Amino acid sequence: MTESRVALITGSSSGIGASIARRLAREGIRVVLNSARSESAGKALAAELPGAVYVQGSIADAADARRVVQSAVDAFGRLDILVNNAGVTRFIPLDDLAAADADAWREIFDVNVIGTWQMITAAAPHLSASGAASVVNISSVSATRALGSSVPYAVSKAAVNHMTRLLASQLGPAIRVNAIAPGLIDTPWYEDAGQVWENSRDWIEQNTPLRRVGTPQDVAEATLYLVNAAYTTGDVLTVDGGRHVV
Repeated sequence: MTESRVALITGSSSGIGASIARRLAREGIRVVLNSARSESAGKALAAELPGAVYVQGSIADAADARRVVQSAVDAFGRLDILVNNAGVTRFIPLDDLAAADADAWREIFDVNVIGTWQMITAAAPHLSASGAASVVNISSVSATRALGSSVPYAVSKAAVNHMTRLLASQLGPAIRVNAIAPGLIDTPWYEDAGQVWENSRDWIEQNTPLRRVGTPQDVAEATLYLVNAAYTTGDVLTVDGGRHVV
């Protein structure tokens, strides 16, 4: 390519998304940052990265999703990579059925599933024009195991996994679609989880083969791998320090 690739990363003002943006930028990939809120943080990160731009918008809103994608194309004239990292949850014990009410399901699915779908469908025509495009969806190990921050969250990530496989079968060869399923990652997301977070951290440090909680940088490295893995599509890559074999 005569010009460097362009990546749009949703939910990238902090945490995993910000680490992905920094890692791709180090490879010379031009990045477009996005968040529904945290506009000041997003703009500050964009100022750190060479040529980066920030676009505010909620992926749960169809018009916003289209606008964010078009803004990326308007800024750089192309789109080669879409990383669907934006997501929400509620910390609800899995046995508390009453707390996991319809409002919780709608809030979580609107972002994690419908929002991801809206970003992909808005980006697909531009990605197809790239000729060697990549979509990476950030899922979770809770998609395939009876665990997670809540039942609605885990089910939403199972939907993301299957969406990934379905779209990989339909969008090739022009667009590869893969997902990453992180385990427990040390991000601000878990600060509100209180004792649940501490107990989970202790268990992982004692029982996971790599004996540590994951970092946003771990997910960023996996994302870079999938972005460049030209013969990989429809895959869900687990990034959990080996917890799945314990």
